[in-house]
Amino acid sequence: MRKAGVHNFPAIDRVVYGKAASDALNDEAVRLDAKRVFLIVSRTLNTKTDEIEKIRRALDERHVATFDGIAEHTTRKQAAEVARQAKDAGADLVVAVGGGSAIDLAKIVIMAMEHDIRDEAGFDPFPMGPGVTVSPFRSPKVRQIAVPSTLNGGEYNAAALVTDERSRLKQIFFHSLMMPVAIILDPALTVHTPSKLWMGSGTRSMDHGIEALCSPAGTPLSDEVVLAGIRTLREGMQRTLQQPDDLEARRLSQYGAWLAAFGLQARVPMGASHGIGHVLGGTFGVPHYYCTPVIMPSLLRYNKAFTEDAQTRLAAALGEPGMEAAAAFAEFTRRLGLPGRLADVGIGEDKFEQISKIAINHRFVQANPRPFKSEADIVDLLRMAA
Repeated sequence: MRKAGVHNFPAIDRVVYGKAASDALNDEAVRLDAKRVFLIVSRTLNTKTDEIEKIRRALDERHVATFDGIAEHTTRKQAAEVARQAKDAGADLVVAVGGGSAIDLAKIVIMAMEHDIRDEAGFDPFPMGPGVTVSPFRSPKVRQIAVPSTLNGGEYNAAALVTDERSRLKQIFFHSLMMPVAIILDPALTVHTPSKLWMGSGTRSMDHGIEALCSPAGTPLSDEVVLAGIRTLREGMQRTLQQPDDLEARRLSQYGAWLAAFGLQARVPMGASHGIGHVLGGTFGVPHYYCTPVIMPSLLRYNKAFTEDAQTRLAAALGEPGMEAAAAFAEFTRRLGLPGRLADVGIGEDKFEQISKIAINHRFVQANPRPFKSEADIVDLLRMAA
């Protein structure tokens, strides 16, 4: 039982569900009195489906421009470029339609617009490293809406992961108003999402719940909500695996991602799975949605003595009461057909030292429930996951 702490509530107006994305987005634009809506969208959804065209038609004259060339790992350079395009278009609302990269890009674009950032170096005056607890950004005049097509769950977070291509480091930028003003859930939009991305992003969403549950900074409310999210995600993802066109299974999966992200909404710090995952993605190019299945089982074993009660509850939520949580999670991701070891995603022991040197300074690695005393501890964890 949590003995002391603080529960935070996010700067988000609403989550909209049960309506087509095009109708819901137009309703939100009207509610917010937005006259010039700038879309940041998945290229696949824009060029291979009619989903984005439905949105443009619904917005009608409110739509001013669409950008669809999103980098896989959101970059400073692209954020500055897209912010210039949005400012030139006179955008008063930015909307992301797609996966985590689209949503992170929208978050950082509104900050680049606010501060007139025009290139990679324009972000340098805004330090966001360990020890920075107050955002250096001004409150943005332009807000954004997220319409997710994956289960990543980053839309429920007031932070963005942005890669500095000069150093190949993924950095965290945050401000309470980087949280989307609204999130729209439409399972029909997700049927175009590749299965590996859908399942992998679902494990990333579970990661949000697991790290919040295991965090010493969690709260009684966040614990119960994220456990419900993990259970709901497990059911929805398994049903989607069996029947990919089952919209109710996809809707259930979206609800699970929403619940599992409750710790993010409450600003419970994540742990080493997120921190090391940021290094694997930003520096070594591992797809974001493969980071959790290759790291989490070993991290659960590393953290076990510090999080035994949380792990007992986690195993039950994963449908395996009495089983070791690490084994239950590994078995779940195996059934989904996801990689289970670092070697499966091209990360060998020759990279462990570099990963540990970067990760040891990451704010989430430093917030891990079992502290890492040195880089050698991180290397030992990576060897467990090899």
